[in-house]
Amino acid sequence: MDDRTYAVDAEPGETVTVAGWVHEIRDLGGIAFLILRDTTGKIQVTFEKDEMDEVLVETGLGVHRESVVAVTGAVKEEERAPTGVEVTPESVEVVAEADPELPLDPSGKVDADLSTRLDNRTLDLRKDEVKAVFEIRAEVLRAVREQFRELGCTEINTPKIVATGTEGGTELFPITYFGREAFMNQSPQLFKQLMVGSGLERVFEIGPIFRAEEHNTPRHLNEATSIDFESAFYDHTEAMDACEAVVRAAYEGVADNCADQLETLDLAGEFEVPDEPFLRLTYEEAIERINATGALDEQLVWGDDLPTEGEHALGEEVGQHYFITDWPSEIKPFYIKDHDDDPDLSTGFDMMHPTMELVSGGQREHRYDRLVDGFEQQGLDPEQFDYYTKMFRYGMPPHAGWGLGGERLVMTMLGLGNVREAVIFPRDRQRLSP
Repeated sequence: MDDRTYAVDAEPGETVTVAGWVHEIRDLGGIAFLILRDTTGKIQVTFEKDEMDEVLVETGLGVHRESVVAVTGAVKEEERAPTGVEVTPESVEVVAEADPELPLDPSGKVDADLSTRLDNRTLDLRKDEVKAVFEIRAEVLRAVREQFRELGCTEINTPKIVATGTEGGTELFPITYFGREAFMNQSPQLFKQLMVGSGLERVFEIGPIFRAEEHNTPRHLNEATSIDFESAFYDHTEAMDACEAVVRAAYEGVADNCADQLETLDLAGEFEVPDEPFLRLTYEEAIERINATGALDEQLVWGDDLPTEGEHALGEEVGQHYFITDWPSEIKPFYIKDHDDDPDLSTGFDMMHPTMELVSGGQREHRYDRLVDGFEQQGLDPEQFDYYTKMFRYGMPPHAGWGLGGERLVMTMLGLGNVREAVIFPRDRQRLSP
């Protein structure tokens, strides 16, 4: 079937072989239509029963929906057909018969709940609007890779099986590794920092991360895709600049290359590339603005983390992507550098969509003694991280970076109600299969 013609390419006057799935059969008596669907769209196959071989008609009209068929025939114009053409079949081959009872309706005429959709993801992805989400996701990843290369980055791949967690032993998935205890990595954080001390200097990675958090919300996953950046000789402000560029590139890629998908999702008229520069609020300004909204029962004070309700209230007020900078040192990880003139204030930042956090980053502590002090202050044993800390004794430059949640980026970009809609096969507390 390598010589098959896609539905979108079938031209009047040609004899073609089209292959795909039986989307629908409409039998009107003397005439009947088989709507065949492939990856490019739908094409109508027309059966004029009195003028065609009886076996051919029975084969074409007797097949169940979602069966895979190959149809060879002449193409002619037909304004009433989905693509303005129809195929008059000379032969119909049933390549793979589908069961008559389907667990969900790929045509979308009958809704299915998210759990049923995820249990039958292969069928679910036959729906145009679901397929569109993952075509857009693919464009997002292509666009951010291109932007990283424009920033002079080298793409790396770091281990996902590790001896210690990025932030210690919490929220780790333990595994047995040849008789030793190991863990699924929470983040490429420590490895990408080691790379900026190498000859690569500026790196990015797009890969899975694992968090054993026992939450069950529409925005959390236990296996997620992290888009990570790290650069030598960058401070936190330059890292934020790079973050803006990457997020904007993702939106621009979708705007430029996914018009059909946005139309399918009814987003064509409202999809906007975010304005630059993103607003930058200090942590202190953020809690003051949240308190002023009156959205919380109790006022936030210095050192509090921002509750979801507070983030939503602030996001609604800001109305666009924005940064929260200058977080208290005590609530940021050990590897985040403090401001030189105020040890209680970190260079850590978060980048927010109006509905949720997308990015966490900052300048890193590159001085060995202070890095080790940071471990001890957070109750971690520096010796367990010797592979990481010892490299800071051999000339580690100042550096900064961030991690961006890939699924959250797609979710917020498209206004999806659940982050699982942006993952083909999600992993959460309940779901380990398929």
